[in-house]
Amino acid sequence: MNLPNYSDVLSAVKRIEAKAYRTPTLYNTALDEQFGIPIFIKCENLQRIGAFKFRGAWNAISQLTSEQSANGVITHSSGNHAQAVALAGKLLDIETTIVMPNNAPKVKISGTRRYTSNIILYDPETSKREELTNEIVEKTGSFFIHPFNHPHIIAGQATAGMELFTDHGSIKTLLVPCGGGGLLSGSALSAKLLSPKCKIIGVEPETADDAKRSFYSGQIETIHNPQTIADGTRTESLGDLTFKIIQDHVDDIVCVSENSIIEATKLLFETTRMVVEPSGALGLAAILSGAYSFHGPIGIIVSGGNIDKSLMIQILGQEIGHAI
Repeated sequence: MNLPNYSDVLSAVKRIEAKAYRTPTLYNTALDEQFGIPIFIKCENLQRIGAFKFRGAWNAISQLTSEQSANGVITHSSGNHAQAVALAGKLLDIETTIVMPNNAPKVKISGTRRYTSNIILYDPETSKREELTNEIVEKTGSFFIHPFNHPHIIAGQATAGMELFTDHGSIKTLLVPCGGGGLLSGSALSAKLLSPKCKIIGVEPETADDAKRSFYSGQIETIHNPQTIADGTRTESLGDLTFKIIQDHVDDIVCVSENSIIEATKLLFETTRMVVEPSGALGLAAILSGAYSFHGPIGIIVSGGNIDKSLMIQILGQEIGHAI
């Protein structure tokens, strides 16, 4: 597959505008005073299915030919891409099959079930999602939509950054969560088109630092079944497409601790009243932990808000029995 280019991103903007939300950017919050720098928060937790993933899923699936979609589409995902593919399939009347880990957040499994009944749960300790997905493709002929390593997925995710830079071109540093690299590589493409002097920084958990290792080693590094509270970043490696774009256009990748992710999730709730999943709080965690010497104004993409109620209660420091 070819790398997506700026023309692909511009086409994606037009393709998704009737289906995806143009999410708001939150600014002038108490975070500015706390950190002494303007912070612009792109609220993809308010996107359809509660995450940026709908952008890429719609951009990819809406371009399939009738022949490609005749036997349905299939993907594997820990949750947000799963919901996005399921919803896009429902809107386009295309059958979808989703391969999900059995430890995915309940809210993401239930969200996926809202749009498709074809969910296959697997144990990530004993099974590889790629192998399971390939077996189903061979049996059914379903068309596979990769969760991040696909040019149409990357171009679709890039539209979040396009909107942010169009509305707030003064941003000097953009902090982007990184799992498989679809959002980070897409954001980098948008930045180089609209704000070439902006520093693009990927953020991932210390316990799932395959992207940072890859960035510095110059080759794709893999971590088997990484464990982190930020479930959206539990991918084992970057893809060859996302890796190439990140190599060419991203300025750095930093890692943050589990504690800083938890504190950032809590701080976003306390200061902005936003419910954000841990993966979505990675950008703020980088600021909070001092993981990078940032130049402002700073942009943060909050990638999603799909968090189980029980986990949010724990993060906020409440006992379930005391919750109202």
